[in-house]
Amino acid sequence: MVRINKWLSEMGVCSRKQADCLIMSGQVLVNQQPASLGMKIQAGDQVMVKGEMIETIPAPIFLLYHKPVGVVCTHDLSVKNNIEQAVQFPQRVFAVGRLDKASEGLMLLTNQGDSVNKIMRAENHHQKVYRVWVDKSITDDFLIKMANGVPILNTVTLPCQVDFVDEYQDKTVFEISLRQGLNLQIRRMCKALGYRVLRLQRIKIMQFELLGLPLGENRVLDDEQIKLLQDSIENSINEV
Repeated sequence: MVRINKWLSEMGVCSRKQADCLIMSGQVLVNQQPASLGMKIQAGDQVMVKGEMIETIPAPIFLLYHKPVGVVCTHDLSVKNNIEQAVQFPQRVFAVGRLDKASEGLMLLTNQGDSVNKIMRAENHHQKVYRVWVDKSITDDFLIKMANGVPILNTVTLPCQVDFVDEYQDKTVFEISLRQGLNLQIRRMCKALGYRVLRLQRIKIMQFELLGLPLGENRVLDDEQIKLLQDSIENSINEV
């Protein structure tokens, strides 16, 4: 027997966290009865999600997507400009993490729920790099404080790498490399230090870069890229 959120993750339906949300909203049935959080299922149980019977494990799919400003990182089709409608991929895939509506840049989507868990957990130290435009010139003190950790959301952000972007002479643009993903983290960090974010773009997730991927378009990873990705997260923590 296996917990239903883990089973849904392994079947490529969604991440475990997303599975719990589906269960709580009554969108998951087991043997024609509403599922409950933490319940376990066994061979022979019939599981339906949003009216669709889940029966086979899909072949791994990973794709990169260049999210524009305005797209909302939700798979709730009732939300205007949701990511599922924006990407329009013919098979079920879901986002690895989020970018807020006002942000843009690289996103990774997949049908492998456990891979989402491994990539997202801060303990696994998988890198994401952002380019950030702010409303005034950046000081060395700002960079040092951003790099050492900023108090937000009743915690202190983990140490990270922060650098000027040399091509911008007015010093209003920097790059930051994060291994955690607190809600609106970069915007909150900047605000705490007296700066306002004007533009925020994710330019890298692990070994994958935004460069060369047109705005609003997606690119499916080939078998070799998928293997390299899966190898790189093989020993990552997979609990939620």
